[in-house]
Amino acid sequence: MASARDILRRIKSVKNIGQVTRAMEAVSASKMRKAQERTLASRAYAVKAREVLSFLAAQPGAEGAHSLLQERENVRRVALILITPDRGLAGALISNILRVAMRFIQQNQDKEIVVVTVGKKGRDFMVRYGPRLLASFPNPGDKVSSADASAISQVAMDGFLGGEFDAVYLLYVEFISMLSQHPTVLQLLPLKPEIGGTGGLSAEYLIEPSPEAVLESLLPTLVDMQVYQALLESLSSEHSARMVAMRAATDNAKQLVEDLRLTYNKARQSAITSEILDIAGGAEALAQTMAE
Repeated sequence: MASARDILRRIKSVKNIGQVTRAMEAVSASKMRKAQERTLASRAYAVKAREVLSFLAAQPGAEGAHSLLQERENVRRVALILITPDRGLAGALISNILRVAMRFIQQNQDKEIVVVTVGKKGRDFMVRYGPRLLASFPNPGDKVSSADASAISQVAMDGFLGGEFDAVYLLYVEFISMLSQHPTVLQLLPLKPEIGGTGGLSAEYLIEPSPEAVLESLLPTLVDMQVYQALLESLSSEHSARMVAMRAATDNAKQLVEDLRLTYNKARQSAITSEILDIAGGAEALAQTMAE
């Protein structure tokens, strides 16, 4: 058994770790609230943009009017945009993302796959275990902007329109709630209008100059919007997962301190008992010596 002094050192060390995890939990909670507000605010815009796309694509003569809507007959080359955090300490979030990514790669073994990573964790993993890395972007973190999304989506659109790959998929973590985040694979290109997803746009509209011209201007913006929304979803999920992980770490530290205090009390009691026995044994020996 460790000495009482060693146990006290461990108690002090665990308390210090608990203070760090408690501070990280508070920071993540603050950032999570701000990221969640941005995510929910832009999500409504993204949904409405999809409705407008579905409505325009359903207009006579608009089907296949833009290259970003045209599906390839033989999909042989696929690009995967993988969004991961730059830092760890987020529980099982990163491992869940990478597990889904490897499952996607295994399911498409008959195709040539290239990867575009956003974030250090995904980049480091794919460099070691994944297919060819086409491009790598740093995770913009809390300062995510439309310019960051545009740079990522431009690589996807240039490669798709140039014939470098036949389809582009986006892998990110969808923010569901503070306790639930779900890795999601979304087909980014070619864009697929949702069937029956026109929402309230069921009336007849006069579109100027034409549905084709509007699609020509709208589709690149919609691709940027989907990437931007994925970055926001991933950011909210990261802060939520880190907050929950740090809360669990803080609770574990408290429980460990209690267990160590119990062990310390037992060690101290054992030491006191041993000292009492030594004193009693010495007194008994002294008494016998004086009696002789």
